[in-house]
Amino acid sequence: MSDWVDVIAERALADGERIVADVDGTDVAVFKIDGACYAIEDVCTHDGAEIASGVLDGDEIICPRHGARFCVKTGAVKSAPAYEDVACFPLRIENGVIQVKDDRWD
Repeated sequence: MSDWVDVIAERALADGERIVADVDGTDVAVFKIDGACYAIEDVCTHDGAEIASGVLDGDEIICPRHGARFCVKTGAVKSAPAYEDVACFPLRIENGVIQVKDDRWD
């Protein structure tokens, strides 16, 4: 069973910013959009490259390599060349700290 992993103080992440954290050996990108936080795996399902450094367009992250788009709220793929969703992770704020867990193997 996976545990919650502290990522960053919620107040330290401004709207429109993101941070990448290691959560049980998986790179997870945490985004803050309009005061809400979301966590997705930092990988493009098209070619396995990281996506967190891409441009954030509303609630979509654009892969910096080939332009695939993913919804950071749900992990849903929004445009080719990717055709598979990216993993989305549970996130909570506990005592002012953003926490994420990888529950895929629980």
